[in-house]
Amino acid sequence: MKPAGGARRQILIVCHANTSRSVIAEAVLLRLLSERGLSERVGVSSGGIAPFARDGSLASLDARLALRDIGIDIPPETGATDLKRHPEHFEAADLILAMTDEQRRMLADFPAAHGKLVLLVRELVGESGDVDDPAMKDESVFQHCRDEIVRCLRDGLPALLARLEV
Repeated sequence: MKPAGGARRQILIVCHANTSRSVIAEAVLLRLLSERGLSERVGVSSGGIAPFARDGSLASLDARLALRDIGIDIPPETGATDLKRHPEHFEAADLILAMTDEQRRMLADFPAAHGKLVLLVRELVGESGDVDDPAMKDESVFQHCRDEIVRCLRDGLPALLARLEV
């Protein structure tokens, strides 16, 4: 079903704490949409779903540096969103992107996420498996994680837009 009257579609990206993978994915997806003139038609937000997710936790410095390496700067005050406290993000979402199968299962604990289309980032390009958490690992792991997310979002963007019927 097409969105009524060209209504804006919303993507919610989730990971455990919303300090690395989902921050990277949100920034990359926003850039991809902007480059294609789709920023007005598709919104993107992100949040953490793990018990330890906290509002306002700062984005990882390593994630910031990995993004900067590809020309994306995020504001220094960029902080995490704890989705346990903000179910409105689930309610607004037309599609939820998760990093892992575990996160997909964890979404069952969020009533506002029930009935939402949930995809793993790697499923956008016809693959299975998780985007591993780079937290507490060296710079090269963050760069690899960023590159995997960029590849999946870039190459999977047509499939993602088709799912949203944009």
